[in-house]
Amino acid sequence: MTRVTLDAQLRSRLLDLTQPLDLCDESGRVLGTFRPLAPERGGYVEPPLSAEDWQRREQGPGHTTQEVIDYLEKL
Repeated sequence: MTRVTLDAQLRSRLLDLTQPLDLCDESGRVLGTFRPLAPERGGYVEPPLSAEDWQRREQGPGHTTQEVIDYLEKL
């Protein structure tokens, strides 16, 4: 992995982020996404699900753990 060291000014702008941030060049082309760490969770901040995503998940067929295991064993 490549590592870039930020100067104090840019670092201070990134410290309070709670959501992913697109990093762009001068023309607006997205170069990558910065995902701030959530120290209390020890990992990345995940984007929230939209209402449509929650509805889709709730209305989906769903599977028991055993059904998933059985399916994976057949692969």
